Amino acid sequence: MEGLPFTPPAGADEGGHLGPPPAAFALLAADGVLVGWSREAEALLGYPASQVLGRRAADLLVAPHADRGRSEEQRPDQLLRLGGARSAVVDVRHRSGHTVRVAVTLRPLTPASDGDSTGRVPSAVLMATELEGLRWWETRQAMLQGLVTQSPVALTIYGPGARLLWANASSARELGGDLTASLGRSMTELFPGDVLTTQHLAPPEDFVRQILETGEPVIDVHFRGRAPADPRRERVWSSSYFRLLDGRGEPVGVCEQSIDVTDHYRAQQRLALLAEAGARIGATLDPSGTAAELAGIAVPQYADAVLVDVAAEVLEGEEPKPLTAWDLVRVADSDGEPSRVGERVAYAAGSSQAESLAGGRATADAVVAPTRLYVPLIVRGTPLGLVTFVRGEDSEPFDDGDRAVAEELASRTAVCIDNARRYRRERTAAFMLQRSLLPRSLPELSAVEAASRYLPADSHLGAGGDWFDVIPLSGARVGLVVGDVVGHGLGAAATMGRLRAMVRTLAELDLAPDELLARLNDQVGKDASDQNVKGSEGSGAVGATCVYGIYDPASRTSTWSAAGHLPPAVVQPHGPVSFLRLPPGPPLGVGRLPYEAAEVALAAGSLVVLFTDGLVEARGQGIDVGLGRLAAVLGEQRGSSSELLCAQIVADLVSDHVRDDATLLVVRTRALDARQVAAWELPSDPALVARARSMATEQLGRWGLDDLAFTTELVVSELVTNAIRHASGPIGLRLIRDRSLICEVSDSQHTSPHARYAGNDEEGGRGLFMVAQLTEHWGTRYMPTGKTIWAEQALPVP
Repeated sequence: MEGLPFTPPAGADEGGHLGPPPAAFALLAADGVLVGWSREAEALLGYPASQVLGRRAADLLVAPHADRGRSEEQRPDQLLRLGGARSAVVDVRHRSGHTVRVAVTLRPLTPASDGDSTGRVPSAVLMATELEGLRWWETRQAMLQGLVTQSPVALTIYGPGARLLWANASSARELGGDLTASLGRSMTELFPGDVLTTQHLAPPEDFVRQILETGEPVIDVHFRGRAPADPRRERVWSSSYFRLLDGRGEPVGVCEQSIDVTDHYRAQQRLALLAEAGARIGATLDPSGTAAELAGIAVPQYADAVLVDVAAEVLEGEEPKPLTAWDLVRVADSDGEPSRVGERVAYAAGSSQAESLAGGRATADAVVAPTRLYVPLIVRGTPLGLVTFVRGEDSEPFDDGDRAVAEELASRTAVCIDNARRYRRERTAAFMLQRSLLPRSLPELSAVEAASRYLPADSHLGAGGDWFDVIPLSGARVGLVVGDVVGHGLGAAATMGRLRAMVRTLAELDLAPDELLARLNDQVGKDASDQNVKGSEGSGAVGATCVYGIYDPASRTSTWSAAGHLPPAVVQPHGPVSFLRLPPGPPLGVGRLPYEAAEVALAAGSLVVLFTDGLVEARGQGIDVGLGRLAAVLGEQRGSSSELLCAQIVADLVSDHVRDDATLLVVRTRALDARQVAAWELPSDPALVARARSMATEQLGRWGLDDLAFTTELVVSELVTNAIRHASGPIGLRLIRDRSLICEVSDSQHTSPHARYAGNDEEGGRGLFMVAQLTEHWGTRYMPTGKTIWAEQALPVP
């Protein structure tokens, strides 16, 4: 049977990625006989026209299926009798034997005048499409429709020149809803803002042209700007771009796919802000510096301005007290107005600031520009102060996320300010302790003219352990000492105080410098052992260095010994600047090697400069450089007084930022005039005691000290008698007229004398007891050749 000529209706797509699946067409007579068969029908079911024309369409069905939306089963001829267009899903037998499920639509035709060779007239056209392909096409159509009308992703098409050609519903809403008014406008005109992605800092129009030319897509470009529909709120979009081609493969535009990532971007920014705050806030160990660090981090990425107010006692290092009057001190102000840093700030009761401090929680002003968020600085439940975050008219009000960030920033700042307060309190206590342990003033002595400087380090380590001292000794001599305890803080200051006290105690025993350092070293070692046994953390100081010397103005000699310390500088009159060559000795507390002493003659007017390494150390330079600079100053200023020389050395050697404590002791030696000293050597003969008394009395007469003659005779008589009785060899007698009258008797014995109470039946034993009662001070000092017993009397007041 020959079929009638048939052409598929217009609009049927034979291909295309998004087009509908191919549709098969057949013509039916009124009795359901097939009278027309298209090539698409043959491709769908495998039957050529010669095998199906003249057959009933129902013969091809495997089993009837319900019409969409109907419950009864119907065949094509039954659908014809119903009239009008009808659709159904049916299973059709393929020529190869398998079943093909198809969607069919039957549309009636206007009766034609002519039929086929049998005389049958086409009454309907049957359209059939494989059901799976149809549903896939419908899904894609639904997807496209959703992208256009329902998708939250903004889709926009830009033509050449990056001008708007089309936008879906989401993009149209961001454009303000009136798409017609936006067509033809450029990207920059529609969404003014900044490109945040670092690899795409060029204007958006430039990389749109590049995409049109190269076809290479651009992925995940971040823009920050304001949408026309909501110009008050700044937003961030993540946008990707790809080229669109027409049916001939020619570029027609660029599609932009944008997602609002404002919340995600802000969350990242907040996390980054908190990370930066953790790294930067608290680096200064100073409340004002910490407040400035907070302001520097928060402005401008979080707020337009930051004000920080702290309680006055916190700034002084005191314990925070409950705030009642809300009287604070401004420590940071970044609002651009004249700075109020350092001024008192009072908040009235009932104000937002007072409510925040009283309630211990963040509060905000009404949502008006500028908006302010008040966050208390709280540590252990006690407020230390208040932070005010300010946003201006062009910034968005603070939301809940911003409030959480502000509270975290304030919490970290409060802990750092409290740490700074604690550090300041400890540092102040350490400095006060150190200052109290150092000499408040140097004694006026006939032996030397002395001046000193102590310069604490400006680092966060706190007070160090440097010390110095000028110690009056018997025989008008003087002890000079400078030391440096390793470490900083209260422990170092306490250790320094103990060492200085021990040095004074040992010096007053008239010990030689090497013996004094040996005993001091033993004591430091015992202290360290006691701390280890008790399991304590120690004093913060491990070991110490020290140099100690004794100068005798009568003999003009000095004796020195060092324990790991830099040697003193010496400038003899008309001589070069030199540093004493002392036998090396270990630092105190780190060794048990013996200490040795060196004797150096010092002419009257010689300069002796003792110092710690902090004076001559400089960043990036060897210590030799500092010693050279010190020598240069001493060479140029040798004629200056000790006080002026101290000032000049500090000015030339000490920088504005001292990394370690620096201590300086400058002394200029003096000598006793020959007329102030009278010395005799006596044989060990009891008969010469009277002669010794006579010589002493005559010398007092020459000095005009007749008022002291009686007491002096008794002292000389007792000391010389004891020396003759208990020693052998010659006996030395020396009188020194200095700031007091000093009587000294020397012998060759090392036996230590001591005063005691003699019994009623004892004929002797009262000599030293009488000397102690008649004089202000007395004592014994030892020398390699023996010992000297001395006694001092105050001179009469003129």
